Amino acid sequence: MRTFARDPDPLGDILTLAPGRMHEFCGPARRVLATWVMGRLSVGAPVIWIRPGWSAEHLHPQALRDWTSPEGLITLTPAREAEALGCAEEALRSGAVALVVVELASPPALTPLRRLHLAAGTGLARRRSGAASGALWGCVLTPEQGGTPGVESRWHLTPCAAQDGSVTPAWRLERLRARMAPRAAWHIDADLGGRALAVA
Repeated sequence: MRTFARDPDPLGDILTLAPGRMHEFCGPARRVLATWVMGRLSVGAPVIWIRPGWSAEHLHPQALRDWTSPEGLITLTPAREAEALGCAEEALRSGAVALVVVELASPPALTPLRRLHLAAGTGLARRRSGAASGALWGCVLTPEQGGTPGVESRWHLTPCAAQDGSVTPAWRLERLRARMAPRAAWHIDADLGGRALAVA
């Protein structure tokens, strides 16, 4: 099991996320990507993960232990998408958490996304001026290729074959959109080491 509180951030030069802004994670392994971001936090750092209350799938904290420490994880399961966005906005604005993840069935519209950006900016300022120092990130998880308008960055993660022919886990990570960086792709191995790939 990796201990992210002690190990350096293996994806620090690849998965660059501006704090106090909203980022979109999409693709079949989007939850894994959010878990990697959790792995950057100190042990017990508060994380709010908002999932659809109507979904048959569940988030099991013990299953996250290969990549992160789930002690600070709080899951919410609102009944409606509007409630999920409202919960995310309040959690971000409070500045009491280090990460807010909200899973949605489809990309939200621009207006609610702008509200989340504003809330994240307010929460980050509160964290930096209060006792709960540190960064604050907001992540929207959407299916397929995503498409949320106005996000700071959009990342797509999908499982792929390991390059050494083994059966160990591996992924293809793509930065589909970013305000300050071009489109790019990487092969990520089981130890979260990355190798740049050509982008078509």
